[in-house]
Amino acid sequence: MKALTEGYERLAELGLEHAAAILGDTLQAAMREKSDYMTFLLALLDYERNQRQQRNLEVRTKLAHLPYRKTLEEFDFSFQPSIEERLVRELATMSFVGRQENVILLGPPGVGKSHLAVALGVEAIRQGLSVYFVSLTQMMSDLRKAYEENRLERRMRVYLRPKLLIVDEVGYMPLDPVAANLFFHVISARYERGSLIMTSNKSFGEWGELLGDHVLATAVLDRLLHHAHILNIRGNSYRLKDRLPLGKNA
Repeated sequence: MKALTEGYERLAELGLEHAAAILGDTLQAAMREKSDYMTFLLALLDYERNQRQQRNLEVRTKLAHLPYRKTLEEFDFSFQPSIEERLVRELATMSFVGRQENVILLGPPGVGKSHLAVALGVEAIRQGLSVYFVSLTQMMSDLRKAYEENRLERRMRVYLRPKLLIVDEVGYMPLDPVAANLFFHVISARYERGSLIMTSNKSFGEWGELLGDHVLATAVLDRLLHHAHILNIRGNSYRLKDRLPLGKNA
């Protein structure tokens, strides 16, 4: 009993708290199964590692500010045949993040753009990458406030630090000159330094109107599309899926 208590204390001192918590049960199982010392030790260490990985996953997920949890397994590719599933699966490997490339999801409301963006974000988190999700409206409101309070450079780090920045709902509201320039600042600062996933209901030809400046829109798109994968989703809204006539093909 004394040896068990001392073992627990040593593990706790080393910061192996998860292993310490199962020391007694693991020791009893090892004695019952007549396991050797290495098997016993690996059982403790594997449990500690798995618990730490799970904790790290939870922390990264919380820091990502995902609006909900969606996965690629939940996406119905048969409902949106315009999407090349092979390309999406390739993007899910996150090799595009290693190359500092972007992913642009275009299409009308409800076709699954945000679902795919979030699902790719979830996969990035699983693979140990830092992710941050924000709508364009939220980001512009945040940066405008920082700009007015003379702390823009410090606040910009929130959008520059993550390996993968997801900007949702680009185009739902036009940007005024200040917001348009702040948007350009983010795109320019991440250019060839970090990856973006962006969803928009506007074609690129409409971005001049969105930003209120065709020259600025050209500068934004030049950087955004230089290394980009574009998925143009054409199909029915998932929100109306159950209301479609029987036999209607999306």
